[in-house]
Amino acid sequence: MKTRMPELRARHGLTQDQLAKLVGVQRETIVHLEKGRYNPSLRLAYKISRALQSTTEEVFSFDDEDR
Repeated sequence: MKTRMPELRARHGLTQDQLAKLVGVQRETIVHLEKGRYNPSLRLAYKISRALQSTTEEVFSFDDEDR
């Protein structure tokens, strides 16, 4: 899964820690998501998308290989 989280966080001036607090997870979870080591639950993907004022599809996308 690919993510645009770093780009969208920067656009909103958010650090990983700030985003983590907004969505109720630890900063390490955001780090793992951004590095592609962890796929979010649907609920977490929704919370992150809302916090970044984007749609889930804008924040997360599947690689062709993941389909």
